[in-house]
Amino acid sequence: MSPPHRPRRRRPRPATLPALLLACAAALASCGYGSRADPVPAAARAPAGAAATRLSAGSVTLGYFPNLTHATALVGVREGLIGRELAGTTLKTTTFNAGPAEIEALNAGSIDIGFIGPSPAVNGYVKSGGRGLRIVSGSASGGVKLVVNPAKIKSLDDLKGKRIATPQLGNTQDVALLDWIAARGWKVDAASGKGDVSVVRTNNTITPDAYRSGSIDGAWVPEPTASKLVEEGAAVLLDESDLWPGGEFVITNVVVSRKFLEEHPDVVEAVLRGTVKTNEWINADPERAKASANAALRTLTGKALEPAVIDRAWPSVRVTDDPLPATLRAQSAHAVSAGLLDAPDLTGIYDLGPLNRVLGSLHKPAVTDPDDQGR
Repeated sequence: MSPPHRPRRRRPRPATLPALLLACAAALASCGYGSRADPVPAAARAPAGAAATRLSAGSVTLGYFPNLTHATALVGVREGLIGRELAGTTLKTTTFNAGPAEIEALNAGSIDIGFIGPSPAVNGYVKSGGRGLRIVSGSASGGVKLVVNPAKIKSLDDLKGKRIATPQLGNTQDVALLDWIAARGWKVDAASGKGDVSVVRTNNTITPDAYRSGSIDGAWVPEPTASKLVEEGAAVLLDESDLWPGGEFVITNVVVSRKFLEEHPDVVEAVLRGTVKTNEWINADPERAKASANAALRTLTGKALEPAVIDRAWPSVRVTDDPLPATLRAQSAHAVSAGLLDAPDLTGIYDLGPLNRVLGSLHKPAVTDPDDQGR
């Protein structure tokens, strides 16, 4: 898969912000973003008597978001599809509200495996000099939309001069919006968000309130935030999938601590066997999977999504084992063009060996990284 070919207007930008995303991560952590250890449902635990077949680690901790783009984790944990593959190894889970906090937890050893977007994965890999993590599988594609106030914005050209929210500085949706703006020949200072379009970094949890109050005119956001805004009267102006060849781009990957991967490859394969089976389960019965994901959200957040919201949001998220490497590299290039990231060397960021062993054992085709065939 090749990156999307769209007209672009690029100008050289000095690498003046090499630590910008890392500073953002620290700021987010200090503003209440973080993690919460969550109880694992009984269905997610290994069967009684499995201790005799315990794997090399006594426990494994998964990190993920209470978000529909993390449907593999939501459903896989709730339905026991991941836990049952772990034999006597105990499954623990922790949920996060932001990618930087999850990467910090992975680097600190507080979690072993995480579901996370491409931008935090790249930032974590670069920050550690390639030593901290590996992407071992895909999880989801799509599920991102530009939604706007239809009274103020009736066409894409109308975005000029308007206030458009993204979840946070340098996150995957923020980079996508900045790249789209640059492709139209408009100018925005990436750090401040000021320019022909005002990019307003807003936590997804308060974006609906910001829209309702009129402090933003729209948002480039993942599901279910996009559908929550539609319930507030917003209209979908653009589905990001339409910007990518074949409509596919990575929104969630599975990453693992390199140390944990080296010490416990059997546990990593067991988790991946669970995620592959979960994705198969979701695709085989999407309505049942939708209900399971919403039940998991109710458990994790105290509130399920309204039927109108999840019914609109669910079809736009596609679970996949393929990490869609070409789209991650394109997203990384967009961050470099925006001045948010120095050009990174991503050689070795993927280790798809464990996933392909699982896929082979289940008689499924292998996935590849065309730019890193040596692994």
